[in-house]
Amino acid sequence: QVQLVESGGGLVQPGGSLRLSCAASGNIFSISTMGWYRQAPGKQRELVAAITSGGRTNYADSVKGRFTISRDNAKNTVYLQMNSLKPEDTAVYYCTGARKDALGRGVEYDYWGQGTQVTVSS
Repeated sequence: QVQLVESGGGLVQPGGSLRLSCAASGNIFSISTMGWYRQAPGKQRELVAAITSGGRTNYADSVKGRFTISRDNAKNTVYLQMNSLKPEDTAVYYCTGARKDALGRGVEYDYWGQGTQVTVSS
């Protein structure tokens, strides 16, 4: 079993920054690619960013240039640095992990955290 625990969400004003963290525990050797999804009320869940074990990354077009995903394999932790936040970034953000070490649509995410709320509002 794998456990993913997110932290770092909260309320921030437009233009502000937040850093999300996700700590993995359990059978961590089964995790290769890690990522962040988000889901806003009434909207479909979307993949925000993902990172392979070797550090390759991809991002949703809506967050390119504003968000940065990174990981510390020694700490079994993945981060999402979010800058220049907009109201439309408001959502529940979920940490996720996949056995497959790849990016793109062919990756199935096997493990999920409980989610952390990010609210961007003045």
